[in-house]
Amino acid sequence: MYYVFLLSPNQTPSRDDYFLQKLLNLKGDDGFVMNQVLVCLWYIMGLWPLIYAMLLIPSGRSTESKIPVWPFVLLSCFGGAYALLPYFVLWRPPPPTIEEAELGQWPLNFLDSKITSVALALGGLGLIIYAGLASGDTWKEFYQYFRESKLVHITSLDFSLLSAFAPFWVYNDMTVRKWYDKGSWLLPLTLIPFLGPVLYLVFRPSLSEITPVRSAAIKEE
Repeated sequence: MYYVFLLSPNQTPSRDDYFLQKLLNLKGDDGFVMNQVLVCLWYIMGLWPLIYAMLLIPSGRSTESKIPVWPFVLLSCFGGAYALLPYFVLWRPPPPTIEEAELGQWPLNFLDSKITSVALALGGLGLIIYAGLASGDTWKEFYQYFRESKLVHITSLDFSLLSAFAPFWVYNDMTVRKWYDKGSWLLPLTLIPFLGPVLYLVFRPSLSEITPVRSAAIKEE
């Protein structure tokens, strides 16, 4: 955070303000064409909070620390990884037991849905393909923005942090769902930024498949 606020490049603050307004659709069509790679990065950053919500809210809640995860996930919509880092520090396993009645309620029914996972995967894949089709000059322009612009620099760093932490939370979710033996082949793929974690979300078993087992174990105890 010290680097983000004090050491990251900040050579073009007025241009950053303009870019932010354009990305938020607060400016009309003034003839300026935004960098294709930057636009894709911006929208992908809007999808990352949903990925972490699908990993953290069902399986990343903490019984030991008693700290709710949803405020951090909500703040990540605006602050990305910078909003999630405090929760990562405070988190203590294991997660609380999920009751069967919770599975049909919001937000678990949405976050555990295959429809949500597939839609997320298709949206992200489309954005990545769109960025990949950008010309070499467009990528050079983006790199120049990265060197000069605080907005582009910290957004790119945010993307890198979210990508770096994702494999751990995928592993945690996989363990909670008792799917490690069958799904361990997906772990190396989660090192691929964005696409790896989304691929796991598409293939992972639903909570309804494990909840009865956990409930039975509790009754036996």
